[in-house]
Amino acid sequence: MSRVNRPYVGIPSFLRGPIVEDLSSIDADIAVLGVPFDEGSPFLPGSRMAPRALREHSLRFGSTGIYDPETKRSYLVEELTGRRIVDCGDVDVQPTNVEATFDNITADVKAILASGALPVVLGGDHSITYPVFRALEEPVHVLHFDAHSDYADFDDGLRYTNGHAFRHINALPTKLSLTQIGIRSLRSARPAMEDVENDGNRVIPMGEFRALGPAGIGTLLPKESRVYVSIDVDALDMSLVPGCVSAEPNGMSYAELRDSLKAIAENYEVVAFDFVEVNPPLDVGTGVTAYLGAVTVIEFLAHICDQPRWAARRRARA
Repeated sequence: MSRVNRPYVGIPSFLRGPIVEDLSSIDADIAVLGVPFDEGSPFLPGSRMAPRALREHSLRFGSTGIYDPETKRSYLVEELTGRRIVDCGDVDVQPTNVEATFDNITADVKAILASGALPVVLGGDHSITYPVFRALEEPVHVLHFDAHSDYADFDDGLRYTNGHAFRHINALPTKLSLTQIGIRSLRSARPAMEDVENDGNRVIPMGEFRALGPAGIGTLLPKESRVYVSIDVDALDMSLVPGCVSAEPNGMSYAELRDSLKAIAENYEVVAFDFVEVNPPLDVGTGVTAYLGAVTVIEFLAHICDQPRWAARRRARA
């Protein structure tokens, strides 16, 4: 007799997927990897607890498909019933040894890519995006949702905070382009913002984003471009994300972010994505920020897997 899967029962793997501890033996289409690391946060710690929190809230969703009352359709049915979404646990974090931890992140993502699965990485603070991205071997475009550019200079003696990730990524040969969407913080440093654009990258502040609309995100790059997507929860308005240390006003609604990710899934090939900066110790009692994070990841996966290119990929791997 099968167990009753209540949201508060069982081992909290993401969407109750099989747990894979040996990354050389992955047999899946999607592989979730946690990075419980927040030593890149110079303000308040706590995002190291996010991978566990997102997993726990993912247990609240069905294990045979995700039903959307708006579209009257079920998503991720084959992925869930076929056990094609696996949870690879967490990267080994070496406390106070940032470079060793980053090496472990890169190695684990490389192992997932070698298996042919789509890496879905749960942070952690935004510094982790750099070691995740450097695991990619083929050039891709980068789409970055955030309130901040995370493009700080290295002249202050710091190199690996959550404010440096995209300056590192900009220097990698695998970055074809960088587009930053939702930038709006009044704490932004003018020199860093000027550097982003002087280095040939594109910044889409909130006003421009609203004029463009979520569907317009699907027109920024050539059709079927290969993209890496990085989602900071502070892309959303601060009223939605009490469990985020860097939340800012005038952010996206959930619908704006969701529909932007849907446009990405429909128009581009997503090769990997990360979701970062949920801080459970700061969240309200019901964990709404962690829940919103889990919903965002799940809906993005639903739209990625709903595309003809994904069905073709699944058939090729069968």
